[in-house]
Amino acid sequence: MINRERIINTFCELAKIDSISGEESNISKELIKRLSSIGINSELDSYGNVVSKSKEENTIILSAHMDTVQPGKNIKPVVASDIISSDGSTILGGDCKAGITAILEGLTSIREDKSDPIGVEIIFTKEEEVGLYGAQNLNFKELKSKEAIIFDGEGPVSRITSASPTAIEFDIEITGKAAHAGVEPEKGISAIRIAADLVTRLPQGRLDSESTFNIGRIYGGSVRNTVPETTILNGEFRSLNMETIDSINIILEEKLKEIQTLYPNALIKENIKENFESYQINNNESILLKVQNALSELGLEPELKPSGGGTDGNVFRKNGITSIVVGMATHNMHTLREYVTISDLVDAAHFCETILKNK
Repeated sequence: MINRERIINTFCELAKIDSISGEESNISKELIKRLSSIGINSELDSYGNVVSKSKEENTIILSAHMDTVQPGKNIKPVVASDIISSDGSTILGGDCKAGITAILEGLTSIREDKSDPIGVEIIFTKEEEVGLYGAQNLNFKELKSKEAIIFDGEGPVSRITSASPTAIEFDIEITGKAAHAGVEPEKGISAIRIAADLVTRLPQGRLDSESTFNIGRIYGGSVRNTVPETTILNGEFRSLNMETIDSINIILEEKLKEIQTLYPNALIKENIKENFESYQINNNESILLKVQNALSELGLEPELKPSGGGTDGNVFRKNGITSIVVGMATHNMHTLREYVTISDLVDAAHFCETILKNK
């Protein structure tokens, strides 16, 4: 039976384990231990993902990621009525420990009730937040399942991600020429000034209902009194429309050429690559029908909504596993205002249990 108090305790215990991207060793050990306690053998794969495989043919993947964004160290969960939040000095880590909690509770309840569930493979990935790297390094040939449910969406479990964009990331390195800023600045070429000129020429923010563009990080220079020789820009753009992706890429290339023409003595290098590929779910997909039926059985109304974010679902689908991303009771992800609605988290656990019981 799904246990509300156990859910709260599990979530808070997991939230307190530091697991920012790249530092998932402690949480992975804890999850292997918890899975073992309910009779599920799991192990770390070569990349550091927690993977539990199945020998059965009729299987489904349940997945969530282990890492959190910054500031995510020394999290102190605060429970008040139907809400869990942090103390305000960090994120909460509901993204994605709420998803992990729902999966663990669903599996625990199944074991307690001695039910006969469908076969299941569990995948808890690392470094999702910084580029879906854990999923990208999975050995998909070793997995039996052809369908997956990923607990990594915002809001209640009834919110289904109907579409996800293609994301292109880019790094631009600008090399000017250093000089003493107080003695002979005219001999220098400021890489920061060039970067600023470039940024003002590029699109920013929401471009249309399906597309965004962002410069997320700029760093360069050495000391206050030296004309900065190097500056690096990290950015990305996303869209559900591939024609728009192509158009934005053309604009980026054109602006880089303009800047190079304006500053011929500077060196400008760019690295542009796809981070993840878009998808749109088909209303006839069997996994979608299973999800919708399970939600309806719980009295929850399925809501299909496109997302501007990427998840491991993008990678799973690219590798032949039809995946559905559902909500995990988390709100205001990636901010100090993040919170989890306990009643929604209980629903997510009930949903997980229902999926496993419906053969």
